[in-house]
Amino acid sequence: MVKLVNYVGNTNELSVKVEGDFFSLDPTFKVEEGVNYTLQLEKGSMYIMQKGEKKQQLHGGLILVPETYNQNHIIYINDRPYLGAMEFVLEGEDVIRPINQLPLEDYLKGVVPFEVYSSWGLETLKAQTLAARTYAVSKMGQVIDDTVSYQVYGGYQWDEKTTNAVQETSGEVITYCDQLIETFYSASNGGITENNANVWGGQAMKYFPIKEDPYDPVNPWKYSLHQTQIDVNTIDFDQPNWWDELEEKDIKIANSIKNWLNRNGYPGDIKLLSIPQFELTGDKFASSRSISGSITITFMRRIVAGIILFEQVQLEDVNLNRIRPMIGGTLFKSYLIDSLQDKNGRYTMNGRGYGHGVGMSQWGAHYMGENGKNYREIIDFYYPGTTIKEFQ
Repeated sequence: MVKLVNYVGNTNELSVKVEGDFFSLDPTFKVEEGVNYTLQLEKGSMYIMQKGEKKQQLHGGLILVPETYNQNHIIYINDRPYLGAMEFVLEGEDVIRPINQLPLEDYLKGVVPFEVYSSWGLETLKAQTLAARTYAVSKMGQVIDDTVSYQVYGGYQWDEKTTNAVQETSGEVITYCDQLIETFYSASNGGITENNANVWGGQAMKYFPIKEDPYDPVNPWKYSLHQTQIDVNTIDFDQPNWWDELEEKDIKIANSIKNWLNRNGYPGDIKLLSIPQFELTGDKFASSRSISGSITITFMRRIVAGIILFEQVQLEDVNLNRIRPMIGGTLFKSYLIDSLQDKNGRYTMNGRGYGHGVGMSQWGAHYMGENGKNYREIIDFYYPGTTIKEFQ
């Protein structure tokens, strides 16, 4: 079962339409094909209505089930198509949460094209499919969602090539000592893989060794950050709109840091003044990935009644997984950092890869396929010592 979160968000209103014959488990409501329905929450109760007609209260949520499971029976949620049954439940007091139930292989057809480029070679797509299927089988019996917290699932928006990859590997999963493995993967490992224990702690798995990856394209990256974002000495506090006219030098990073501050005990409107300290500290892992660092942030925070507070947050010699979310993973792409320089009032970080580097590199798998490797060889390289088996 898959909770739909990624595309619907947290909302008290959804549009619903079905194609083909569906029935409702609510005896007071009959769903009609092609009719646009609106599902709403009001004062903790769920209602359904169609244009021009009186809304009907639903008791105990809503479940829509196709008369026959096939591709001619589709349910649309906010115009996105899904196969299978759909349950709508009350989440908290003000959110309608759809939950999709469908067969495993069709779920995978809605996952793989959203986890990898469907234009890549079939063998690479098969390797990605095995990683996705192994993960999904390990979560069977649980309710997962359609976000990156589990696997991105796009519903019935299949691609021909990824569908072929799912069909041609039907039922195959990756095991180690007859147990399903953790099929971690990232976009790029920067040329060297990482062990799971270095990223998440716990027991180091033998099928996640640290080794050079000649197939990964390395994917170098760089970003810069000014030490001074807003020079407090230039602020004219006597000007009526002085606060609204202030703007940081690095808006994207500044917004990420301000959001982090809001989430970590500093509510209110924030203006970033400076980052007087930003450095890497301590040793590195055997994979050359950095472990820890320090950062100091000074800022102004406007709270109730227009009160302005001058504040500072300092993280000293902490794990980099506490600092990276401040900057944002789209810029600070990995912990495989080649350098962090402080020059002329600006920090510049250079690194390689995109993601944690554990398990399969998706770009590496792509180039393995381009070089004539089949999906079994790709799996063997990125999850060495494992065995591909039929899921029973």
